[in-house]
Formats: sequence, C-alpha cells, structure tokens
Amino acid sequence: MEKESGYTWKLGMFVSVGLLLFIMAIYFIGKQKNLFGQTFHLSSKFKTVSGLEVGNNVRFSGINIGTVEEIRIINDSSVIVSMVIKDEIRKFIKTDARASIGSDGLMGDKVLTISPGPKSTKIIEDNGTITSIDGIEMNDIMKSVKKSVDNVGVISEELAIFSHSMNNGNGALARLVRDDKMANSVTNTLSNLESGTKGFSENMEAAKSNFLFRGYFKKKEKEKEKKQEEQKEKKEEAAKEKEAKAKEEKEKQEKEKQDKQKAEDAKKEPEKNQ
Repeated sequence: MEKESGYTWKLGMFVSVGLLLFIMAIYFIGKQKNLFGQTFHLSSKFKTVSGLEVGNNVRFSGINIGTVEEIRIINDSSVIVSMVIKDEIRKFIKTDARASIGSDGLMGDKVLTISPGPKSTKIIEDNGTITSIDGIEMNDIMKSVKKSVDNVGVISEELAIFSHSMNNGNGALARLVRDDKMANSVTNTLSNLESGTKGFSENMEAAKSNFLFRGYFKKKEKEKEKKQEEQKEKKEEAAKEKEAKAKEEKEKQEKEKQDKQKAEDAKKEPEKNQ
C-alpha cells in the first residue's frame, strides 16, 4: 500500500513539473510571437524578400518590436509582408516610415527593419502600409568583391611585369636602377648642370661691370625704375581719387543733415507763433 502511494506521489510530481514546463514554454513562445498584449498590424510591399520567413523579427531602432506574420506573393515582382507589432510602439512609427530587409549578422536570420521617416509627424494607423527599401543582396556584395579581386589581380600582374622589366630590361630607367656607373653619370651630369647655372649667373654679373655691356644694363635698369615709378604714381592717383570720393560723400551727408534740420525748424516756427 505504501509502495503504491510512493508511485502515485512521483507520478503526480512528474505530471506537475511537465505541466509547469509546458505552461512556461507557451508563455515564452507567446511572448516572443506577440500573442499576449495589444498589437497592431502593418504591411509593406517588396520586390523580393531575400529569404525572409514568417516568424522573423521586426526591429525598430535596433529593438525587436514584433514579428513577420504573413508573406504573400501578389505577382512575379511584388510580395506583401504583413507584420504584427506591439501597440506601445505605434506612437513612434510615422506614416513615412520605411521597411527594409537585412540580416542578423553576416550569416544570421533575416530581419525586417523599420526606419523612421524624415518629415511626417502623423502616427501610422492600424493595418497601415509603409513603403519599402530594396536591401543589398548578397549576390551584389559578391559581385563587388569579385570585381575588386579581379582589379587587384590585374594590378598585381602589371606590377610583376614592371618589376621584371626593371630587373631584366635594357631601357634607360632599368639601366639607371641596375647600373651604378650610369647612376653616377646622371649624378655628375646634374652636378655639372648646377655648376653651369651658377657660373652663368656669375658671368652675367661680370658682364654688367664690363664697359661694353654697361650701357645696355644701365638702360635696362632705367626702364625697370621707370616702370616702378609709373606703378607708384598710379597707386597714388588711385588713393587720391578714393580720398576725394570719401570727402565728397561726407560733405553730401553733412548737407542733407543740415537741410533736414532746417526743414524741422521751419515746421516748428508756426507752432511757436500760435
């Protein structure tokens, strides 16, 4: 009798624990799927849903606010996605909000993200519709990566050809890099060119002192001084003209002020006589 009572007690505990776990599972799943509490519905039309499935999360400002309730194909280029969202979030979603489909991480589940609109202040209605943004497909990313890799391959190949030409070619640049004598020759040439330029300047200074060329250089210096003098006179004339205009303007303002004062005095005179 006592043995049967022990089995009954264990069976009761097993059933109670199982029932408690079942209720907890229902609660958490229902909470995740927004089965409890007030909700509202939104929908958006996409060209493609990129693997989005019913039950995927809907996010707003990085927070899970709902789930995808239904995905319905309209035609070959239109898919309607219906969402169920917590009603407490509705006041933050305006009529110009936009929906886009992304990934939760690089290889994670698809997520539908609602982005705030730029202008509207009107709150979205229940069963309202928001516009969608075409997301970046993984195929587009892979095409871009492939193109970049191809470009890197072309550049690498051209660098290899250039390097081979520099090491084994007979061009001037290749010989300059590989041949120390040629490099020294170029260095000496540049040094001689610098010395020649310096010597030319010294010869020009010497020529200025020579009586055969003295007249020529003096004539050049006079022309230069005359040109500087003309520029100086032009600047002085411009300054005088500017000063005269300022003086004339000041006198004009002074005269207008005096005329105004006379007119006011003329108005006041009859009033005094009365």
